[in-house]
This record gives sequence, structure tokens and C-alpha cells, in this order.
Amino acid sequence: MTLTSHDVTTVLGPVDETLIADIVATGATPTELSEAWAWVNSDEALIGEGRHLPDGKVAALVDLLCADDEEWEE
Repeated sequence: MTLTSHDVTTVLGPVDETLIADIVATGATPTELSEAWAWVNSDEALIGEGRHLPDGKVAALVDLLCADDEEWEE
């Protein structure tokens, strides 16, 4: 099951429509988005658990989510 805009806002909360479109365009699933969100918010904890670094769609989602964070910092 691929993501819908509702899925994205359920996981991330209110976000920019462009980010939603970019995330949906990855073809990721809600589970992959949740995993990416976990990596963005607690990467040290996940590495400490021995998890492998994200790859594939999860890595693409992490990149999109981190890019959005960087825009807020500027």
C-alpha cells in the first residue's frame, strides 16, 4: 500500500504540501515512512540497538525529511 497525503500527515503532523507530494512520489509505504521518521528523530538510539542504516525508500524519505529540517534551521 503506497502513501496518501493523509498517511503522511498522520505520521508527520502538519507539513508543507510540496513535502507531502515529494514523499508520496517515493512510492513508499506507511511503514517505511514511520521507519524514516524514527531514524530522523532518534538515529543514535536506533544505531545503539544495532539496526542497519536505512537504505532504499527509507533512505530517500530520511533525506527528504532532513532537508525539510534544514530549511527550518536557516
